[in-house]
Amino acid sequence: MSTVVAIDGPAGAGKSTVARRLAERLGYAYINTGSLYRALAYMANASGVPLSAIDADFLNSCKLEFRGAELFCNGRRLDAELRTPECAHGASVISADPRVRDFLMPVQRRAASHQWIVMEGRDIGTVVFPDAEKKFFVTATPEERARRRLAQSGETGAGATLESILADIKARDERDMNRATAPLKQAADAVLVDTTGMTVDEVVEHIAALCR
Repeated sequence: MSTVVAIDGPAGAGKSTVARRLAERLGYAYINTGSLYRALAYMANASGVPLSAIDADFLNSCKLEFRGAELFCNGRRLDAELRTPECAHGASVISADPRVRDFLMPVQRRAASHQWIVMEGRDIGTVVFPDAEKKFFVTATPEERARRRLAQSGETGAGATLESILADIKARDERDMNRATAPLKQAADAVLVDTTGMTVDEVVEHIAALCR
């Protein structure tokens, strides 16, 4: 089996849940690269640094590393504090900055230097691991993704509605697909997996069968 399984796709497609369960099924480590961008957004907010003011000095002050599947910043494990609407929005904003993406590239690649991984994000199969043997592009209709996001605890702000979340998802898609650096797109050799109407177990079983 491949040492890297790359899973890309838009926000709310269920990549994280699918990738985590797939990693468990294969016995691989699960790496969520979106947490890296969220971590930088979290650190900027905690330090009082506007997202627009993130520079090399700030980036170099954040020592990010995966220990197995867990993310640490400056020796502190980050997890639940990253799953907020503010971190999600901040991650979307700073992910368009090529300096941020260049800074995080070696962090992502080091995660695969000593273990077999399932890595999910938006440019894993196209930029981070373009030579990955197994690549998947996991998606769903915007409406389905909005319903899933609404059901996720902590991912939406107070008073969020299906309509407002759908608008946010469409705006996120627009930013991700049209950014100048590493835009969201399906790799030419990636398998498209439309999860609309599928259960998580069905998606995991389908991808696992293709990995073996």
